Amino acid sequence: MTSNRLNLTDQISAFLTKNAGISYSAERIAHALGMDNADQFTPIIQTLAQLEREKKVRVTDRGEFEAVIKQEPITGTFHGNDKGFGFVEYDPDLPDMYINPDHTLHALNGDTVAVKVLRPGDPAAGQGPEAQVTKIIDHNYERVVGEFKQETVGNYIGEILLKDKKLAQYRFFVTDKGLKPLDGEVVTATVTTYPSDESPQAMTGAVTEVIGNKDEPGIDILSVIYAHDVPHEFPKEAMDQANQIPLHVLPEEKKGRKDITNQPLVTIDAIESKDLDDAVVAWKMDNGHYHLGVHIADVSHYVQPGTPLDKEAFKRGTSVYLTDRVVPMLPKRLSNGICSLNPGEERLAMSCEMEIDEQGRVVKHRIFPSVMKSHARMTYKAVNRILEAHDQKTIDQYKDLVPMFETMGELHKILLKSRKRRGAIDFEAPEAKIIVDDKGHPIDIQLRDRGLAERMIESFMLAANETVAEHYFNEHVPFLYRIHETPDKDRVKSFVDFLSVFGIDVHGDINNVKPKMLQKVLKDVAGKPEEQMVQVMMLRSMQQAKYSDEELGHFGLGAKYYTHFTSPIRRYPDDTVHRLIKWYDQHGKGERAKAAWRDQLPEIAEHTSVTERRGIDTERDVDSMKKAEYMEDHVGETFDAVVSSVMKFGLFVELENTVEGLIHISVMNDDYYEYSEKHLALIGRKTHRIFQIGQPVKVRLKRVDKDLREVDFELVNPQDAPTTKIRVPHEHDNRRRGGGRQGNHGHVKRHDRRQHNGNVNNRQINRGQTRHHNNSRDHHSQGRRR
Repeated sequence: MTSNRLNLTDQISAFLTKNAGISYSAERIAHALGMDNADQFTPIIQTLAQLEREKKVRVTDRGEFEAVIKQEPITGTFHGNDKGFGFVEYDPDLPDMYINPDHTLHALNGDTVAVKVLRPGDPAAGQGPEAQVTKIIDHNYERVVGEFKQETVGNYIGEILLKDKKLAQYRFFVTDKGLKPLDGEVVTATVTTYPSDESPQAMTGAVTEVIGNKDEPGIDILSVIYAHDVPHEFPKEAMDQANQIPLHVLPEEKKGRKDITNQPLVTIDAIESKDLDDAVVAWKMDNGHYHLGVHIADVSHYVQPGTPLDKEAFKRGTSVYLTDRVVPMLPKRLSNGICSLNPGEERLAMSCEMEIDEQGRVVKHRIFPSVMKSHARMTYKAVNRILEAHDQKTIDQYKDLVPMFETMGELHKILLKSRKRRGAIDFEAPEAKIIVDDKGHPIDIQLRDRGLAERMIESFMLAANETVAEHYFNEHVPFLYRIHETPDKDRVKSFVDFLSVFGIDVHGDINNVKPKMLQKVLKDVAGKPEEQMVQVMMLRSMQQAKYSDEELGHFGLGAKYYTHFTSPIRRYPDDTVHRLIKWYDQHGKGERAKAAWRDQLPEIAEHTSVTERRGIDTERDVDSMKKAEYMEDHVGETFDAVVSSVMKFGLFVELENTVEGLIHISVMNDDYYEYSEKHLALIGRKTHRIFQIGQPVKVRLKRVDKDLREVDFELVNPQDAPTTKIRVPHEHDNRRRGGGRQGNHGHVKRHDRRQHNGNVNNRQINRGQTRHHNNSRDHHSQGRRR
């Protein structure tokens, strides 16, 4: 009998689960199971009653039965909106879940939350899922940074004016449990209480550290460093270890290394670079091929696993290059000293020598530890004067090396042609260098030149990275790779649909997109007005590059194999790659050797991808803050600009110096502008003027807020805009120019900018933010983080 009852329990459970969401009477369940006899009905009723007691079945108001489906908890990241609602991102391949303002549980931006699905999505209706936050699992903000304002109210000694734009609508009250800062000091504070039903817009906490007075030079950048939780002070143990490292290569350290000190290796960097971690040499071989040597500082010799220096380097993950300073991954004694390939000094290196044929193929290679000596500390400017300007004075100065530079130039052109042949995508965009005075105030924004020297070094670093990656992939051993996955099919389809509106064709199968297809698109629009627009939209369709223990290829480079080998002074992954090379050289490639790294690499890949994004975000925030500070001196002036992005709420425009700002729709007073999503355009209802990405405009600077990194413009001559035959279907709403949109201008703009920054962020992760003085050569062209 027990066996029969168990069987019946399984049958009823399976039937109701299969038809989840539908209720059935006991008779219909019996009929569905083929048990219509009267003597079979009683066991069904008894089994249903037991299932109800076990809360596996519920009885509806109509007396019918339905399965109780226990929903697996879904966790994700909450992205808040100034207007109260939010979205939870929980799966990269699925649409985010909408969270109603009443269902956020007062989660803050970036919190890890558990959600309950209230309504599944309906793709046919273009409707995403809706959910409710049931629990805040992890708070994104454990501490805050801002300016202290002294004011005693009850148990609170003052308030912190929060600098983080994502927290702009919240107030932070300071308890007397911590430090007692002075009015105007920039401080950090731990969060004790978070927004709640009783205080939905307030947080409280105690001050833990005083950074400095808000008017002191450099405090603004330091506050951004603190806000992003970038480690910037080396612990005593790490400094003690660094100070014990000799400043010169010792004789015993050369054992087992190839001596290449006689080869005419040179470093080629920006003038301001101090951490020189790569040297190159090239010559033409007797068989017509080229010898290329890429020799990289052997940081792994000095930073051993598990030591204080290693733990701190792993924690930092990367050096962060800010306007007037560097937050280095390693102490200066290493980064600017024994690990820097300074001229005339013996240095330990990891070398990758390649024989490259006339088609740019690496036909032979060798990877090994070496002892080297740089024969000259060259700058990009000097090499460009030799190869591009043919400046006789510079040629005479470096006459012994000029033939090698000419050979390098030839080899670069071969390698570039080879990359283009396989479809590598090369985005062209201006990059800026912010010049500050001795007080940290920006006095100029200069565009960086990318000459032949910069591109040449980039080609050589790419070749070495690919060669190392392919070598160890073919050895079938655990390894660390730099990957850039094929774009998501839906994003590609959206991009292709966008191009079709402008009459631009993509040739090939969009369900199996190849780099060459996108390269062809960029080639077709090169020099045309829509070029920038197409570049922006293409970048938005791309995935982020990251680190992985699986080799999934690098889509942007059109490379099957890729890693980061060439910058171990400033990137922990490169240091790991050097360790792996040595490990397999010393321990072989058997199962025991492979097992030692197999479980470590996924964690290293994940952590260093996170620290890379943290560094990029910090660099971006400092850049935008300093650009805003620079523009404070230019309010009221007019500028030539280009529309860089179009949103429902206005136009983002970029000046020639790369400063970007917003023309909010509320100040576009010459017409009532409506948004055409299909054309990514704002179109005037009466005048039919159109504004699109890539369109030149003349603008006047209206307002700047350095703390919020906001720059606001207005159009000077809107009547100069082209007109269009495109008509936008009128929205049936009660909005009016002025009152509705103008009244909450500031509030709306904070949300608007955040939405824009979310879109742009993916672009900047792909592009990276160039710092040629940080040796970021193995990126996309213009230094992008490949």
